[in-house]
Amino acid sequence: MNSTQSHTDALKPLTGWRVLVPRGGPWGDVVAATLRTKGAVPVVAPLVNFAPTDDQETLERALADLAAGAFDWITLTSAVTVDVLAAYRAVIPAHTRVAAVGETTAAALQAVGYRVDLVPDRDNSAAGMARQMIALEPEPRDILTLRNEVAKPVLTRELIAAGHRVRSVVAYRTVGVPVTERIARDVESGRINAILITSGSIAEQVHLQFPEIPPTTLIAAIGPRTAKDAQRVGLDVDVVADTLTVDALIAAVARFPAPHTELQR
Repeated sequence: MNSTQSHTDALKPLTGWRVLVPRGGPWGDVVAATLRTKGAVPVVAPLVNFAPTDDQETLERALADLAAGAFDWITLTSAVTVDVLAAYRAVIPAHTRVAAVGETTAAALQAVGYRVDLVPDRDNSAAGMARQMIALEPEPRDILTLRNEVAKPVLTRELIAAGHRVRSVVAYRTVGVPVTERIARDVESGRINAILITSGSIAEQVHLQFPEIPPTTLIAAIGPRTAKDAQRVGLDVDVVADTLTVDALIAAVARFPAPHTELQR
């Protein structure tokens, strides 16, 4: 390595870091690319995926109606829901506005070519999204809400209570994806220096699949709600991003000193 390259690497805040990216697909690719620009080595290890809903006919009918222009809004409360849209090649008409519960979901939408019209300003939850949509839409609208099988229909209930016409459809079931033995060993040995936690379901899988995480491994959560979910399942969160964005999450990791080089061997 020449001196110019050494100097360039020294200016990158995450040089020497190996960071576990817990989602694959376009979103994981974007996060991995961002980490590389900061000098880190991303380790993409999808920990969750979606399984088909038990009522695919209802989902397919809703997506057909969406493409036909039946809805004024579609709401998405997780990045996994975006995976479902992409898998079905769902068409969102130009007049249908798209609401994403947070920046992770918004980034996932943009990564696969969908636009985002609304992300809640403060409260990145179903209730926070409902409040902001109700404030924006005083007149009744036709809204499609897509959700996980086990999710409480908080958004649907609040929108209906405000007078909107809502079709709530179960889009998927969340399932864990086992990591490879090599990645499990790398986490246990401390070779993975940081793990990104971007949702409660990711936190559950991290806790389940990596029962022995060294104290030197940084656990970084994308926001306060995700941090609480992580702590609830038994993870010790070291840092929480200032804002609910991937850039802020990576910047939060970069505030910590570089890991010892012997862990990289």
